[in-house]
Amino acid sequence: MREKFNDYVKSMTTYIMFQIKAAANKLRPELEAKNRAPIFLSMGAPTAHPPKRFIDKFKEALDIDGIHLYSTPRGETFFLEAIAQFMKRRFGVELDPKKEIAALIGSKEGLANFLRALINPTTDEDEQEVVFVPDPGYASYGQMVAIAGGKTYPIPLTPDNNYMPNLDDVWNNFIESGGKADKVKAVIINYPNNPLGATATREYYQHVIDFCKKHNLLLMSDAAYSDLYFDNNEKPFSILEFEGAKDVAVEFFSFSKPYAITGARAGWICGNSEAIDELCVLKSTIDNGIYKALQMACADILNSPEGDEYTKQANLELKRKQDIFVNGIKELGWPDFYVPSSTFYLWMPIPPRYATSKEFTDDLMKTSGIIAVPGHAYGEFGEGFFRVSIVCSEEKIRECLDRMKADGFYYE
Repeated sequence: MREKFNDYVKSMTTYIMFQIKAAANKLRPELEAKNRAPIFLSMGAPTAHPPKRFIDKFKEALDIDGIHLYSTPRGETFFLEAIAQFMKRRFGVELDPKKEIAALIGSKEGLANFLRALINPTTDEDEQEVVFVPDPGYASYGQMVAIAGGKTYPIPLTPDNNYMPNLDDVWNNFIESGGKADKVKAVIINYPNNPLGATATREYYQHVIDFCKKHNLLLMSDAAYSDLYFDNNEKPFSILEFEGAKDVAVEFFSFSKPYAITGARAGWICGNSEAIDELCVLKSTIDNGIYKALQMACADILNSPEGDEYTKQANLELKRKQDIFVNGIKELGWPDFYVPSSTFYLWMPIPPRYATSKEFTDDLMKTSGIIAVPGHAYGEFGEGFFRVSIVCSEEKIRECLDRMKADGFYYE
């Protein structure tokens, strides 16, 4: 029956994280037999228990009359107002909760559906609309654009440009390579970045906004990791803090990362009201919004002292884990590499004896049971690197390092 499905779906492959998990589970009996049960440093999903206040509020909400009925795609008023309060408190951004905010069933859903609403689909490559995306960048961006019937063009994030490339240069390279200016629809930025953990300066945010206004492009800012940071003097920004942002930009946020509720699926989009209206029209044909009990628990934790303390302690724990891994892998001979001040990711070069990043991560998995992600999964500029996500326990992180040492995984 595969031939019955559309060309966009038939061109897709399973998300890289699920491919890796399936491969690891297939090897599990063999790995366990040699005392190398899989340790997953692949998926960017916190493993800690959510805040107790969140759990208590969710349980309490379950007994409220009418809580189990449909919500709306845009979200309940109390949910939207809580987000507006948070955005003002955290970023100094004023938002109209009735027009400039909408609920998402996780930011991943929001990004995918937003691109579906934005792109005019065609399988004619010469006529496909284009979205500029970070490279290395979140592996799903390219798939989301492709299934919407468009194509991507890479924004190269490299040490040479401090992971903040001049978009005028990217535009010129696109045009010189035969790209059509009238086909470019949008730019996606992601700071703090997955997989690099890199952040951007205030000046760079303004540069991105000015570039999008210059070329009449829609700006999509993926801010899923904005509350995972280690230095109060380097708090990540919201794109909406900057002049002219609401004219061109929308921003996507997630409850998954800061509150360890990845399975709950809750987030929001905010910014340009016309763009949000279009997304809500599309979503009205797809879903009926987030479960109201979940919205109630999310709205409560977002501006609570307990929520703030939870993210503070979670970030301190992440920093300890980062220090353990970085120190340990340097003892294995790794050269200096970019150590971010945000997220739970580390992005490192593969040992020079390996030809590709997949060759290295496959060997690491088959030999030591350590599950990492090959850099090529994140784009053209990811080859030669690998990503680990330090969300497991400190004990497991130390075990990974011990296994690498015992099994000969030195850099040289």
